[in-house]
Amino acid sequence: MESEGFIGRYNLRADDKGRVIVPVAFREIFKRNYGPKIFMTCAVRDKCLQIFPDAEWRALMAKVKEMPKAKESVKFFIRKVVSSAFECEIDKQGRLLVPPALREDAGVSIGGEILIAGATDRLELWDRNLWVEKYRDIDDSVVAGYEQELADWI
Repeated sequence: MESEGFIGRYNLRADDKGRVIVPVAFREIFKRNYGPKIFMTCAVRDKCLQIFPDAEWRALMAKVKEMPKAKESVKFFIRKVVSSAFECEIDKQGRLLVPPALREDAGVSIGGEILIAGATDRLELWDRNLWVEKYRDIDDSVVAGYEQELADWI
């Protein structure tokens, strides 16, 4: 059975122009379910980038348009996520250019180790060392809290 969403994670490196090779499994999902247009932006809280297929980005933007623009949380989201977004496409060699401003936001360096992770309807692109730091030594009480919160959904 084929996966409908982005799952799995891969270790990569950015080339000297800031491009990363998108793993074949992820390229196939873009090709089969979405099309070539992609939006890349920074995450709200985590020091990573989010990569959205066009349809998922448009759905998110439709929700944003309905939110009360006077609320500080909405202003923050628009200023942090929406204003940081770049439209891009995967090239014929399967590479995706990570714009310099977004590389800086996520702490991703040219030649550095990168991790790209499936996150159901989007991808996340991390500096690999930041990912390892964030998830290596999670306190058991934190994990127990997550399990409790997610119990009704999973």
